[in-house]
Amino acid sequence: MLTLKEYIEQGVSARNAINMNLIERFAVILSGNILKGGKLITFGNGGSAADAQHFVGELDGHFTKERRALPAIALSTNTSSMTAIANDYSYDEVFSRPVSALATDKDVVVGISTSGNSKNVIKAIAAAKEKGAYTVAFTGRTGGKLKDMVDVLFNVESDFTPIIQEVHISMIHMICLELDRIQEKTE
Repeated sequence: MLTLKEYIEQGVSARNAINMNLIERFAVILSGNILKGGKLITFGNGGSAADAQHFVGELDGHFTKERRALPAIALSTNTSSMTAIANDYSYDEVFSRPVSALATDKDVVVGISTSGNSKNVIKAIAAAKEKGAYTVAFTGRTGGKLKDMVDVLFNVESDFTPIIQEVHISMIHMICLELDRIQEKTE
């Protein structure tokens, strides 16, 4: 078990390893897709589902400044759909079926999995690729199976789930900060 000091040190180390150039480039891509009529579709399990919802809230609400609402959907918020798909098919399909129904080649599809190996996230990213969507994964250090599937990988330099989740939300906030800057220039 980590001491509090070790926890802080590991968190600082993981945040210091964030690739800011990748964040800036991805924000430009996401903004461009939105300007072309696309949307963000995001999903994950547990804490990653909460991160997906948080990402959407920052886009369709606002982050650091007032701006127009940006189109975004967190698939984990539709519990009726999720439970019906899990019951009728399997839990491995709860994100891939909505991605197949909703994603277009204008969209950015973001799967969040601390291990990079969540079956339902992997299947949804595969479905997004079939639709021609731009794909992104947020993972832990290795990237798991998702690393070789996506257009952009945001992997956290940690193997400790709580730190991975904290850095995911830091990166999401950094992306939103960049989106605010980009939107300010285009409005």
